[in-house]
Amino acid sequence: MPDRATGLHRFAVMTAGATLVLLFLGGLVTSTGSALAVPDWPLSFGQVFPPMVGGVLFEHGHRLAAALVGCLTVVLALWTVIGESRPAVRALGLLALLAVVLQGVLGGVTVLYRLPLAVSVTHACLAQAFFCLTIALATVTAPGWAAARRRTAPAGLRPLTAAATGVVFAQLILGALMRHMGAGLAIPDFPLAFGRFVPPLVTPHITVHFAHRVGALVVALAVGATATAALRAQEPWLRRPAAIALALLPLQITLGAATIWSGRAVIPTTTHLVVGASILGSCLVLALRAGRIAAARPAAAAPIAAHDRVLA
Repeated sequence: MPDRATGLHRFAVMTAGATLVLLFLGGLVTSTGSALAVPDWPLSFGQVFPPMVGGVLFEHGHRLAAALVGCLTVVLALWTVIGESRPAVRALGLLALLAVVLQGVLGGVTVLYRLPLAVSVTHACLAQAFFCLTIALATVTAPGWAAARRRTAPAGLRPLTAAATGVVFAQLILGALMRHMGAGLAIPDFPLAFGRFVPPLVTPHITVHFAHRVGALVVALAVGATATAALRAQEPWLRRPAAIALALLPLQITLGAATIWSGRAVIPTTTHLVVGASILGSCLVLALRAGRIAAARPAAAAPIAAHDRVLA
């Protein structure tokens, strides 16, 4: 039984890793302007394997990677349903399967209707949500999950980690909106905005872009405060994801600046998206672990209280 549980955990980690790679490839499609390089769906120019040249390489390559992640998710969901005894974890596996199917449909609608903004942004946001589901499955199937009742954490860390995770996800939604609106260079300078701290918000593009910058500041404060609180706890289980999130923050800010300074060069722009997803994943792991410790405390305390009553 322990071997089966470890195998499920490792497969969930592999699926999450493949999903992160898929996010990078999807970012490449947008960054290179290849979203409509293949005008049909689900085939590509009526073929399963079209000539991989120009934008077709990025767009069709993204489709192939998405198909691979879809297959991994099917296996993960079946493995979870058959091999996992916890109903909530089985439901999580099925939810991941539903999300990946819906994501594939949204990808097709995006192409067939020629990049409608609402669908494109929803497609990008669902990709991040699906990544969160794979991260959650990898976290709750880990061998250390059952040992949470023997761990300790500051009392207020649970709501702090949940808030930080929500803030990061909201920032990624803003980033997706900015990217698909074509507002990545609506403010062409950094760290100032048209030479000011607050630019004239005269167009929707400038407004969304500036909101994303303000959101970056909020994320830095939220993640910084949360990670610092977790690092102060004498608990390695919490300190590892906190340290990762804290280390990624300056990298993410640098990539955001490089995206503007380079005129949205492909590599910094796409890497900026992936590092943002990595911060989200780190915060989610931290939130799940903090929540697990908080939930385990009453369960651990109940037998002790009952024992005390018997002794009395």
